[in-house]
Amino acid sequence: MAISLHNIIPVLNADFQGIETDIHINNISIDSRSLQNNENTLFFAIVGPNNDAHIYIGDLISKGVKNFVVTYIPQRLKDKANFLIVENTLFALQKFASYYRNLFHFPVIGITGSNGKTIVKEWLNFLLSPDYNIIRSPKSYNSQVGVPLSVIGINEHHNFGIFEAGISTKGEMENLQKIIQPSIGILTNIGTAHDEGFADISEKIKEKLKLFTNVEVLILNKNKTIEAFIKSEIKTFTWSTNDKSADVFFQKKTFDDYSILNITNEEKCFKIQIPFTDEASLENSMHCILTMLYLKYDLDTIEHRVSQLFPVEMRLKVKKGINNCTLIDDSYSADFQSLKIALDFLENQKQHLKKTLILSDIYQSGLEDENLYARVSQLIISNKINRVICIGDIISKYKNKFLNAISYVSTNDFIDDFENLDFANETILIKGSRHFEFEKIVTLLEEKTHETVLEINLNAISHNLNYYKSKLNPETKIMVMVKAFGYGSGGFEIAKLLAHHKVDYLGVAFADEGIELRQAGIELPIMVLNPEMTSFPSIIQYNLEPEIYSIRGLKAFIKITEQKELTNYPIHIKINTGMNRLGFDDEIIPELISILQKNDSIQVKSILSHLAASDDLTHDIFTKKQISDFDIISSKITRELKIYPIRHISNTSAISNYPQAQFDMVRLGIGLYGVSNDINETEELENVGTLKSIISQIRTLDIGESVGYSRRFMVEKPTKTATIPIGYADGISRSWGNGVGYVLINEQKAPIIGSICMDMLMVDVTEINCFEGNEVVIFGKNPSVTTIAKAINTIPYEILTSISGRVKRVFYRE
Repeated sequence: MAISLHNIIPVLNADFQGIETDIHINNISIDSRSLQNNENTLFFAIVGPNNDAHIYIGDLISKGVKNFVVTYIPQRLKDKANFLIVENTLFALQKFASYYRNLFHFPVIGITGSNGKTIVKEWLNFLLSPDYNIIRSPKSYNSQVGVPLSVIGINEHHNFGIFEAGISTKGEMENLQKIIQPSIGILTNIGTAHDEGFADISEKIKEKLKLFTNVEVLILNKNKTIEAFIKSEIKTFTWSTNDKSADVFFQKKTFDDYSILNITNEEKCFKIQIPFTDEASLENSMHCILTMLYLKYDLDTIEHRVSQLFPVEMRLKVKKGINNCTLIDDSYSADFQSLKIALDFLENQKQHLKKTLILSDIYQSGLEDENLYARVSQLIISNKINRVICIGDIISKYKNKFLNAISYVSTNDFIDDFENLDFANETILIKGSRHFEFEKIVTLLEEKTHETVLEINLNAISHNLNYYKSKLNPETKIMVMVKAFGYGSGGFEIAKLLAHHKVDYLGVAFADEGIELRQAGIELPIMVLNPEMTSFPSIIQYNLEPEIYSIRGLKAFIKITEQKELTNYPIHIKINTGMNRLGFDDEIIPELISILQKNDSIQVKSILSHLAASDDLTHDIFTKKQISDFDIISSKITRELKIYPIRHISNTSAISNYPQAQFDMVRLGIGLYGVSNDINETEELENVGTLKSIISQIRTLDIGESVGYSRRFMVEKPTKTATIPIGYADGISRSWGNGVGYVLINEQKAPIIGSICMDMLMVDVTEINCFEGNEVVIFGKNPSVTTIAKAINTIPYEILTSISGRVKRVFYRE
C-alpha cells in the first residue's frame, strides 16, 4: 500500500485540517499501542461504547505519527498533525477499505455463518494456496473492524481472496458486503451464536445472506428454510447427506480417527478420506470440497489435498516455558498479516526485557522474497525484537536483514542444535507455517507439567472489563483486583492486559503479590489491601501503596517514611462502616485526623470502605446505611484536612446494584472473571477460565465391582468408567464427587463416581463415545464455577482460588 493522503481525503469525504497532504500512507492502524505505528501510518481514532481513541492522539504524535482520522481535534493539538475530520471514524475505516478493495480485481470467497467460518477459511487457504497467492482474514478478523483491516492487507501480487464475515445484529452485513465484495459465497452452519441480536432465526438468515448479494455462486448445505430466503437470481451449489436432490450428495462412514466420504456429483461417484470423525469437521470439509469442485479441480487433487486437512488452532496462546521463559505459541501460521498481529500480542504480553522471534519461511505473501523479508525486517525492528531464529531455505537467505539472527534450513536442524542454544528469562514468539511442524519446538521449550490446564481467555477479560466500564460515569476511575493470583487465573498476565486497558489501579491483598507484579514490569499504581507492618519497607522499596486501617499501623508507617525522609508518600485510609473486618471506626476518626494534620511524610491518596452485602438486595437498608456513613465520614476527613482524595466503596456487585455509590472510583473483582450473582448479568459476561484435563484410562466394570477409596461407588450394572488426572490436590473439592458433580466429555455430562482422589477422579462414560486421550472439561461454561459452588454450598471465589499452582495456566486470545 502506498496511497497519497491527498487522494484519501475525498474518499472519506473528510474535512482536512493539518500541515501537508503530500504524504504517502503505507500503514493503517486503530491500535495506539502498536509499535508498528510510524510517520506513514494513518490512524483511525475509533470511538466505542467504552473507549475513545482520541485520548491517545497526543501520545501518538510524540511517537512520530502524523496522520489521523478523527471526529474532532483534541485540545492543543490542532497544528501538531494532519487531521481528516469525519462524522464517524468506524464508517470512515469501512469506506476506505471498500475504496481499497475496488483497486483489485480477482476472485474473492466470502464466508459467513454461525460456526466454522475460520476453519473453512484456513482449510481453503491450505487447499488452494499451491495454485494462488491468497490474501485471507488473519485469525478470526471478521467483525466491523476486523474485516476492513483484513481487506486492507491486499497487495498487488495477490490473485485470490478469502474473507470471513461475522455479525451480531441487524444492519451490519451490508457494510461488510461492500468491503469484501465476494464473487463466491459460502454459508456455513447456522447456529445459536448471537441469537440475541436478532428478532428470530429468519431475520438472522436474511441478514447473513446479504453478504452474497452479487456472488456468482453460493455454496451451502441444502436446506429448504434457508433456500426460501435466497433470491432467485443467485445461483446455488448445494450439498447434503440426506437429500439426494442436492448438487453433491455425501454418504459418510466414520472409523476411530478418520471418515470415508462417498460422493456423488453429476453422475460421478468417488471417495475421499478425511482425518476427522466429528460432525462439525465433516460439514466444514464438505464446504471445502464443493469449493474445489466449483473451481474445476480434478478429483485426484481434491482427494489428495483433503486427506491432509488438519485441526486449526485459532488462538494465540501464552505458555510457561523452560528457564523462566514465556512462550507465545502461534506455531501453525506464518503469513505477513498474522505476523503483525502476533508481534502486537507479544508486546502486550511480554514478561521479560528480552524478546526472541522464531520464524519460518512465509508463504503466500503476494510479495517478492526480497521485498517481503525487507518488510518483515522493518516489523522486527519496530517491535524491538532482540533475537531472530530463522528456519527455512528462503528466510535463511535473508537473515542478514535481521539483527542478531541465526538460521537453520529445517526444524530438525534447529532441534539437533537445541542444546547449544541459550533460552532463559525471555519472551519467545514461535510462528511457523504448518509445513515446518513448529509444535515440536513448542514441546521442547514448554515447561513440563501434567496434562491438566486452566485456559484463560484474554478476550473475555477485556469484554467483561468493558461491560462494567459501560455502567460507570465517564469520570469514575476503576481499580481491578488481581489478588489471590488473579482469583486463581494468573496475576501478571492479567495485570499486563489491564495495563494496556489503562485501568487506574490494581489491587492486591499482600505486599508479595504487588512485589511480584513490579518485578514483572507492571508500572500501574498498586494498592496493598492487607499490608502487614513487617512488609512496610518492601512496600516503599517497590513503590506500592498501602491501605492503612489502624492507628498502630499508621504510626508505624509514618515512622518508616520519616526515617527514609520521604514526602507525600501515598497511602489509602480504610473506614469501617459495618463490615467489621478492618478499618477505622467512627470514634477513632478525630485521632486519625489529628495525626494526619501533623505529618507531611505521607499523603492520603484515597479513602475507602467495604460493602458487606451489596450482592444481596434483602440487605438493601444496611447497604445504603454503609454508603451514607461512608459519605459522611469521608467528607469529614477531606473537609478538615482540606484534601481531595479518591473516594471508593463499590465492589463488583455494587457497580450494578448501587450506581449512586460510584463516588470517584469503583473496585472490580470477580466480575472481571465472568462471575456474577445476578443471572441476567451473568448472561452479559463471558467465561474466562476453562479447566481442562484428559482421559487417562477407560475400563469396563461388572456388577459388584467398586470405584475408588472406601468403595463409595458400587457397580449395579455394567459400567464404562474413565479416569481423569486431576484431584483435590489440584483444587477439586471432594464434596463435588460421588454423584454430586460431573465433567464434560464430547459435550456430554459424565457423572463423577466414587471419592475424588488426591490426583485423580473417575467418571461414568457408559453412554459417551470417547477414547483415552480425549479432552475433559472440569469447569468453564458448563459446568460453571457458580454451578459447582451452589452444589457444594460454597462460593465461586473459593472454586477459582483453590486451583493449585501445579495446574498449568495457558493464556490465549482468539
